[in-house]
Amino acid sequence: MQAFADLIQQLESSTGTKDRVAALAAHLQAVDGADGAWALALLLGKRRRRLITGRRLRQICLERSGLPEWLFDACHAQVGDSAETIALLLPQLALPPAPPLELSLAEWMGTRLPALAALEAEAQAQAVLAIWAALPDGQCFLFNKLLTGGFRVGVAAGLVTRALAQVSGLEEAELAHRLMGGFEPSAAAMQALVAPLDDGAAAPISRPYPFCLASPLEAQRLTATDPAGWQVEWKWDGIRAQLIRRSGQTFLWSRGEELINASFPELEGMAEGLPPGTVLDGELTVWPAQAPQPAGFGPLQRRLGRQKPGAALLRECPAAFVAYDLLERGGQDLRPEPLSRRRAALEDLVQGLPEAVSTPTTGLLRLSPVLPLGSWDALEALRQLARSVGAEGLMLKALDSAYGVGRRRGLWWKHKLEPMELDAVLLYAQAGSGRRANLYTDYTFGLWDGEGRLVTFAKAYSGLDDSEITELDRWIRRHTTERFGPVRAVEPLLVFSLGFEGLQRSARHRSGLAVRFPRILRWRRDRTPESADSLTSALALLEDPAGQR
Repeated sequence: MQAFADLIQQLESSTGTKDRVAALAAHLQAVDGADGAWALALLLGKRRRRLITGRRLRQICLERSGLPEWLFDACHAQVGDSAETIALLLPQLALPPAPPLELSLAEWMGTRLPALAALEAEAQAQAVLAIWAALPDGQCFLFNKLLTGGFRVGVAAGLVTRALAQVSGLEEAELAHRLMGGFEPSAAAMQALVAPLDDGAAAPISRPYPFCLASPLEAQRLTATDPAGWQVEWKWDGIRAQLIRRSGQTFLWSRGEELINASFPELEGMAEGLPPGTVLDGELTVWPAQAPQPAGFGPLQRRLGRQKPGAALLRECPAAFVAYDLLERGGQDLRPEPLSRRRAALEDLVQGLPEAVSTPTTGLLRLSPVLPLGSWDALEALRQLARSVGAEGLMLKALDSAYGVGRRRGLWWKHKLEPMELDAVLLYAQAGSGRRANLYTDYTFGLWDGEGRLVTFAKAYSGLDDSEITELDRWIRRHTTERFGPVRAVEPLLVFSLGFEGLQRSARHRSGLAVRFPRILRWRRDRTPESADSLTSALALLEDPAGQR
C-alpha cells in the first residue's frame, strides 16, 4: 500500500495536469494488475463502501488514549477530518512497537479490511490498534480513510483515463466506455480493461455509454454561428439517464453509474416494447399523465433509492423517460453519426412504438421537443419560458456534432435560467471542514414570517470569496448569542442575497418550504434586516416562478 500512499501524496502536492498524469501513469505501470485495478477503483470513486464508521474509530482511539472527548473534539475542530485527527493522535496511544506491516493495496482492500470489519467489538479494537502500531504515519491516515469509506482525492476522472491511455495504448474514449457500468477490481478486470481492441471479447450487454456533457454557454462563441446549425431543447429538471434494451433485458443507468431499475419498475416494463439493441439518452422525470409539464425534482427525489416503491408512491409520483438522443439502434453504435441523423432516427423509432409505450401526453416514453429558433435575438425570450414548462433552461447542440465523451466545449451548451433570488438574514453558523475547519463557513438564513419573526429558510455553504469568509468569521465570533454544540446563533443583523433553483412545499421544514441548490449570491451590506424578504415573497415565487425580481 506504500506505493499508493506515495501516489496520493504526489497528487495532492502537484497542481500541474501534466505532472499528475505522469504520476498516475508511472504508478499504473509499476504496480501489478490487482493493485492497479484497486487504484483505479478508488481514484475514480467506484469503491467507497464504509466498513467501520468514523465514530467507531474515534471510540477505539479514545478508549486507548484516555483523552477526554472534549479534547478530541477540539483537535478535530482544528484539523477538520476525523481520520486525520486520529492519525495525528496516535503517538498519544503509546502503542507497543510492532513489526512493519507490508501488504499490497489489493490485499488490504480485498481481504484484510473486510475481515477487520467482520470482527466482534473487542477483537476489532485490538486488531485496529495492532495495525496502527505496525503502519507508518502516512499509511495510518490512508488506512483510516479506506476503512471508513471516506477516501477521496482531488483528481478528475479524465486525468485517470488519460494516464491509463498512455499505459495501455488505447483511446481515452474506449477506456471511458469500458469503465462504465461498474468495475469490480481484480487482476482479471484490469487485464480485460486494457485488452487490445481486436481480442474478440464481447462487451457486457448491460454496459452504458459515457455521457456526453454540455458546457455553460459562452454567448460570444454561439452568436458567431448560424442558428440553423443548432438544435434547441428544454433543459429538463430531472436526472440524466440511459435506457438500454439488449438481449431481452433492460438496464436503466443514472449518470452516476447506478443501476436504478428497481426504483422505476414501470420504465423497466415500458422498455420491453423497445426494439432489441436500443440505447436511449434522456432525462428521468416524474410526469403525471395529461399534465402539461413534469412535476419537478421534489417528487422525483421520493422515487430515487426506493428498491420497491409501493403502489401509492407509483400512483402519486409516476415516472417518465424524456428521450433526446438515440445512441444505439439495432445493436449499431450511432454515436459517431451527426446529431441531425441521430435525432431523425430517434423520431422514427418513437413514432413506430405502440401507443401504450409512447404518446405525447400519457406515455412513459416521451420525445423531448425541438424548439424553433429563427435568430439569436429570440434566444433570451425563449429561455425565459423555461420555468413555465417545468424546465431549468435551454440546451443547444450543434447538429453536426457526434456524441462524445464528457465535455467537448463548443459542441453542446447549457443555458440555464438565472436563479430565483431572495434576501435573507444570517441566523446561525457552523465551522467548515478540511482546510476551512477553523472558519465558520456553513450558514443558516431566515425570512420573516407573518408575525414579525425570522424563520429558518435555507442553508448555504458557497458563494463568498476567501476575504469575505474571513471577515464574516470574525463578525460571527463577536456577535454570537448562543451555542448549540458546533452551531452558533448570531445577532440577526446581516443580510445576504440567496440564489436557488427551485422551491417546493415541505412539512419537514419550519418555513414550510424546501429550497433546491441554495447558494450565496452577494453580501447585502446596503440592506437592514428589516428589509429582508418574507415567506410571503418565497410563496409568491412558488406560485409564479417567472415573477422573480
